[in-house]
Amino acid sequence: MPSHNNRLIISVAGSGKTTYLVNQAMKVRNGQVLITTYTEANEQEIKNKFMQLHKCIPAHVTIQTWFSLLIQHGVKPFQGQLFPEKINGMILVSGQSGVKYTTKAGINVIFSEETDFKNHYMTSGNKLYSDKLSKFVVRANQKSEGSVINRFSNIFTDIFIDEVQDLAGNDLEFIKLLLKSKSRVLMVGDPRQVTYLTHNEKKNSQFKDGNIKDFILEKCKSRCCVDEETLTFSHRNNLPICEFSSRLYPAFQVSKPCSCEDCRIEANDHLGVFLVNSKDLENYTLKFRPTVLRYQLSGENEWNFGACKGLGFDRVLIYPTAGMLKYLRDGLLEHTFQQKKKKAFDIAKLYVAVTRARYSVAFLCEDTSGNFIDGISKWSFLTNRNPTLFESD
Repeated sequence: MPSHNNRLIISVAGSGKTTYLVNQAMKVRNGQVLITTYTEANEQEIKNKFMQLHKCIPAHVTIQTWFSLLIQHGVKPFQGQLFPEKINGMILVSGQSGVKYTTKAGINVIFSEETDFKNHYMTSGNKLYSDKLSKFVVRANQKSEGSVINRFSNIFTDIFIDEVQDLAGNDLEFIKLLLKSKSRVLMVGDPRQVTYLTHNEKKNSQFKDGNIKDFILEKCKSRCCVDEETLTFSHRNNLPICEFSSRLYPAFQVSKPCSCEDCRIEANDHLGVFLVNSKDLENYTLKFRPTVLRYQLSGENEWNFGACKGLGFDRVLIYPTAGMLKYLRDGLLEHTFQQKKKKAFDIAKLYVAVTRARYSVAFLCEDTSGNFIDGISKWSFLTNRNPTLFESD
C-alpha cells in the first residue's frame, strides 16, 4: 500500500494550491516545514500569501527556491565528498551543459563524469551547472552513505514541493530519496502548466513535460499517494472556461468551477470563450477592457503566455499563433509528421493563457467565417448582444 504520509496532488489552474500549502503549513504544530519551489517568482508568491493570510511567515516555516535549497543543504556541507576544491555557487544554463564538442551531425558529446569530473559538472570557475545540481547532490548522498537526506529529514519534519511539474531529470531522483526519508513529503503541481524545459538530461526523460504522476506510479508507488481530487475546483475560471481548458488535456481530470460565493460574484454578461474579428478589435477593447496576452514579444500593459503564469485577470484577449488558430477550427491536439505524433501547437502555453481569465476569453481572428470547435461564440460589434455559437461538424 502507498504511504499516506506522502502525497502528490495534481491541481488545476486557479485551484488555490498556494493557499492550500500555506494552510497545510499552519497546521503543523510540532515540527519544521520547508516549502520549496522552482522559481524566485513562485517563492515570492508563497511569501506574499503568508503575509496576506497570516500577516507573517511563522518561525517554523522556511520558504526557499529549489536551487538555493540544494546548494545550502546538499552542495556546501558535502562538496568535499566529491570534489577537493571550493565550489563557487551555480550558473544557470538553458541548454545542455558540460559539452566537450559537437559532432558534424550536430550531436553534443559531454565531458565524462568518470574521467573529467570538473568539466562535466561545472565551469572553469567552479560554478556548478544548474542542470547538474541535483545530480551532484544525489552523488554526494551516495558517497556520504545517505548523509544528505538525513540532514534534510533532521532539519525538516515536513517538506512541501510547489510547482513540482517543473522538476525533471535528477531532480526526480532526489525526490525519490526524499520519499524514503522520515520527513512527510507533500508535492503539488499542475502538469498542464509546464511552459519551459528546465533540464536536458537523458535521466528520466520519459517523465519530462510534467509527467510527474507517471514517475510516482512507476518509481515510487509504495511510498506516495496520488491525489487528483483535492484541487480540481477552480476559484478563478467559470464553467465555459473550465470546459474549454479541460479539452486541451483530455487525459487529465476535468477542471470544475468552485461554488464559493465570494468567487462567483460575476459580471452579468459576456461570459465564456469568444472569437473577435480584427475589424472589431477596437470596439471590443473599448467595451470590455481585456488584458492582452501574446505568445511572445508583449508590449506595454501586455503579457506573454509564459510570464502571466500564476496571475488572474477578469477578461483576456489572446493573440493566438497559427497553430492555435488551426486548433480552434479542427480541434486536433496532435499531428503526424514523418510517422511520429507531435503536438499541433504549444498546448501548455495556450492552457496557461486561457486559464488566466475569470469571466471571458477572446481570441483575435482575421477570419471568423466557417465552423469552429464547440463552445466558442463569435462576437461582433453589431450583433454582440446575440453572439453566434459555433458547433463543430
